[in-house]
Amino acid sequence: MAATDSTSTVRELIREHYPALTQSERKFANALLDNYPAAGLASITIVASNVGVSSPTVARMVKKLGFKGYPEFHKALLRELEAKGVGPTQRRDNWSSEAPETHLLNRFAQAVTHNLQQTFSHIETERFDQATHQLADADRHLYLVGGRITQALAAYAFTHFQAVRPGVTQLTSSSGTWPHYVLDMAPGDTLLIFDIRRYENNLLRLTEMVRQRGVKIVLFTDQWGSPIASLADFTFHCWVEIPSGWDSSVSTMMLLETMIAAVQEERWPDARDRYERLDELFDMTHFFRKFT
Repeated sequence: MAATDSTSTVRELIREHYPALTQSERKFANALLDNYPAAGLASITIVASNVGVSSPTVARMVKKLGFKGYPEFHKALLRELEAKGVGPTQRRDNWSSEAPETHLLNRFAQAVTHNLQQTFSHIETERFDQATHQLADADRHLYLVGGRITQALAAYAFTHFQAVRPGVTQLTSSSGTWPHYVLDMAPGDTLLIFDIRRYENNLLRLTEMVRQRGVKIVLFTDQWGSPIASLADFTFHCWVEIPSGWDSSVSTMMLLETMIAAVQEERWPDARDRYERLDELFDMTHFFRKFT
């Protein structure tokens, strides 16, 4: 049953079972996805009334998702909401309460492998290709930004994308300078943003500002989904839970590296020319050691 699969969010269950839903059930599903998870946190009567469907319609839909009934569905949404705000101490308590049967190395390997499988199995190839095309278009300036932890991912992405294509800018970690970058953003430009739990308010405010300027937004987030997802043109959910007080960046990095490779291929042979010119510049600085 889907409801017993703790790794699947309600959002993903809806997308998985969407083709089997009736028109009225899809009306509720769409309303929930548009205002997730808030639209499903009230009683079944209120939730149904807010959307304009009957309570039996809501009850039938949640059962199609694999839940025994609305109370179980409601609890699943509450657990997701709670998980979004969990800090390092509680994360550690969540996994350390279970008696370990294997070495931490093995548990980490198992968790990371699971995260990778979940992440890549939930990616729609068409959406991936569309996002790749958006990032590869050198006629559109590309901006990158991350949060307290994910700024490292933004820096990694900048190093590679800047070598592949012109017109790439990484925003500094100081949000006080961000309006200076927004000032130069034009309609059609792209913002690649990384935001995982506990989701940073300054990143959300930045997204709201650039959205008003017609900037396209590509979001990398976790399985629960940053609030920025409601504003993003492309959202990619990466599974992050590991036996630690911290979340893992492995699946996010793997997806990012895949997208970097895809952008490189779309821009070949222009990317090759940039690589060669960049190597010439490095040779002039004697930055790398020569072994011949």
